[in-house]
Amino acid sequence: MAPNSRLILTRHAQAEHNVDLDYSIPDAPLTPLGKKQAASLSRLIPDLQQEADLIISSPLRRTLQTTTLGWAPAIERLGGPRKVVCMPQAQECNNLPCDTGSSREALEADPEFAIYDLSPLTPDWNSKQGFWAPTEEALRNRARWVRKFLLDRPEKNIVLVAHGDILRRITVHPKTGPSSYPWKNAEVRIFEFDPQYVDTEECFLYQKENVAAAGGYGPTSTELEIEQALGRL
Repeated sequence: MAPNSRLILTRHAQAEHNVDLDYSIPDAPLTPLGKKQAASLSRLIPDLQQEADLIISSPLRRTLQTTTLGWAPAIERLGGPRKVVCMPQAQECNNLPCDTGSSREALEADPEFAIYDLSPLTPDWNSKQGFWAPTEEALRNRARWVRKFLLDRPEKNIVLVAHGDILRRITVHPKTGPSSYPWKNAEVRIFEFDPQYVDTEECFLYQKENVAAAGGYGPTSTELEIEQALGRL
């Protein structure tokens, strides 16, 4: 357990569904601009590239691509892509096609993603049912699971590449309520465990600093649904 770890949380770069708000794109990959945004992180955060002790990524295509391009120096230093931890629990929240990951078999058949150890991907990881469901209870449990996993790791500097909606849930705090922070594309923010809650079941986090943002704001599927409900779109 490393309750004093720095958690370097990263949102994926611009993906295809962020451009035209087309959330029907299956497991939406990065756009050409998104790939440039991700690659620019090497230049924007050189110190963190040298300090990272562990890289964790959601196994959706856009997060794996952001990990590959954005954290390339750290990945090489730590032993290559097979050392990256693919964490299905960090997948995005909704059950829309863009937020539903590909099967392990499909990813392993693609040379771009076969470089990773995809063994944590169970047959039901992209089912969006049970533990993986987009319900409030399931999402709270999944966000808590991620925080506890991070707390139990021994590394000092842990990178997690994930998605705007699940990152907001991971960074929820009882003193401020649910996070409404609009994560930018390829944004990096550093959190630590709140000492007041580190020994509790929830092990909440608090933010230390904003580090970098390689792209602009790209709404998540949940944010789009809220805007539509309010009649703004």
